[in-house]
Amino acid sequence: MLPALTALAERALLSWEPQWSGFLDGAEQEQALTALAGLSDLQVASWGGFEAAERRRLLLSRSDLMLDWDALQGQGLAGLELQGNFLFDPAEPADFARTLLEAQVPRDCLGDLWLRSDRGAQAVVMSASCSGLDGCELMVRSVPVQLQLRPLESLQPPAPRKPRRLSTVEASLRLDAVGSAGFGISRSRMAELIRSGAVRINWRPVSSPSKEIASGDRLQLQGKGELVIETAELTKKNRWRIALIRR
Repeated sequence: MLPALTALAERALLSWEPQWSGFLDGAEQEQALTALAGLSDLQVASWGGFEAAERRRLLLSRSDLMLDWDALQGQGLAGLELQGNFLFDPAEPADFARTLLEAQVPRDCLGDLWLRSDRGAQAVVMSASCSGLDGCELMVRSVPVQLQLRPLESLQPPAPRKPRRLSTVEASLRLDAVGSAGFGISRSRMAELIRSGAVRINWRPVSSPSKEIASGDRLQLQGKGELVIETAELTKKNRWRIALIRR
């Protein structure tokens, strides 16, 4: 990914034309920004189709260019509606994403995807990569799903999360215990999500619910944002008082 972004940055600098990357997850975005920081003539912006998007594209351009951001940010993007009745076979975002990947949608052409209750899901996609799927029917788990391309502005994406400070006291620093308290879900559900690969620590995949976290760690849960472990202090009763920021 980084060599491709470096080549894209060089093209933006030489051609004087802004260049969009594919969609990157949080870890890839951080790596890219670190790698591109040394290019003083380069400016980098990001957009994922809506304000709170986690997967985003990077816009690379010369720093001395005046850009019409409103015109550029939706360039090449569309919304994708995935409609089906999931009342009796609930699906997770990963189920919809897997179906799209199996339908030959490249991973870097797929932005954020979120559930629409039991009616299916919506996603941000690169329009060119999904034009052939408009009007198609695919299977997600056991449910037939109708696909429809829509304008970005017609989507109903998740609302931006305001950072919140939280505090919890736990018997251990296990990932499932801390994540359960911070994200507000049951511990058994948190453990299930960890085992399924939906959780990362500092953007690194983790599959063990018993893994211990430490002060400064960041926990990412797909579709639920991030927890920052500010402090973890042992109390007199040998329990852990943990201060968190959820964002």
